[in-house]
Amino acid sequence: MKNHSILSPMGWGNGAYIVHRHLESHIAGYRVVGYHPNWTLIPCILPLVAPFRNVDLVHTTPDYALFFHRRSAPIVISFQNYVLDGWMRPYSSLLQRLHYRTDLRLFTESALKKAHTVTAVSKFTAKLVRQDLACSRPIRIIYNGVDTELFRPKPSSQSDRGEIRVFFSGNLTRRKGAQWLAAIANQLEKNVQIYFTHGLRTRNTLPYHDNLKPIGPVPFKGMPTRYHQMDILLMPTVREGLSLAVLEAMSSGLPVVASDCSSLPEQIDNGRGGFLCPIGDVDAFADKINFLAESPKLRQEMGEYNRAKVEKYFTLEWMIKEYKNLFEEVLSAS
Repeated sequence: MKNHSILSPMGWGNGAYIVHRHLESHIAGYRVVGYHPNWTLIPCILPLVAPFRNVDLVHTTPDYALFFHRRSAPIVISFQNYVLDGWMRPYSSLLQRLHYRTDLRLFTESALKKAHTVTAVSKFTAKLVRQDLACSRPIRIIYNGVDTELFRPKPSSQSDRGEIRVFFSGNLTRRKGAQWLAAIANQLEKNVQIYFTHGLRTRNTLPYHDNLKPIGPVPFKGMPTRYHQMDILLMPTVREGLSLAVLEAMSSGLPVVASDCSSLPEQIDNGRGGFLCPIGDVDAFADKINFLAESPKLRQEMGEYNRAKVEKYFTLEWMIKEYKNLFEEVLSAS
């Protein structure tokens, strides 16, 4: 790929930012310009974030892409998730619902009209965009990839402690299913503990519970060690574009107990790499976790299955190659 200048203005503190930083590390000329998420409260100042001199292409997410569009450079938008549909209202605050129904929807619709090319990180996300925004244009699927060298299974698949550690990684929000953690923990065996992060965007916490262990926010560089300390990933979310936490856990050789919704069935093969449970079904989540806690052999087999699936479908190398090919196509056509 020729050394073109590709600009990626992105807000900090989310999975999309991590994905775009990976692209920056592996594609010559690709540059991420990060900004504080609070800047989106006054979106008219967002054009000040990114210098557009001698830029050949812009690549960002659709929510605020409108403010980074220039006639001099084609823009590629990538849907990392989608939350504007009515189904998400019970899991959103009043301000979020208002934001989703008004300005953010308008910004997203405008970005779709101005974008040269549209991508999505899962088949589910692409389908939802087509349905909810009545989008008839092609949407290219490029799965997120994970660094399989960084996220590797721990040397020994057997736990040498009596405690079984379940990992919840993400912000403590209703969208992530944090409201069900205490109820799930209440039904776990005494030797099964849920370790939960606070995420990078929120500082919420959970009520004290014997089976809930807070570990605070974990920076990206600390995540491989955390996965090595855990036995199972818990993902009771209600919506995922394509979960990086799930990919990282799978690459690290962990089984996953997750919600049977959105893109998660594209990642987790139910009964092979973990278990998919109905959204909010606390009994089902607790039952599957307790079942896995009793079987080191099954946890190992599911972890190995997940690692193999990541190596086949979700590698960082594959993702980089797909984006490189896409950028070459767009630049050669402009």
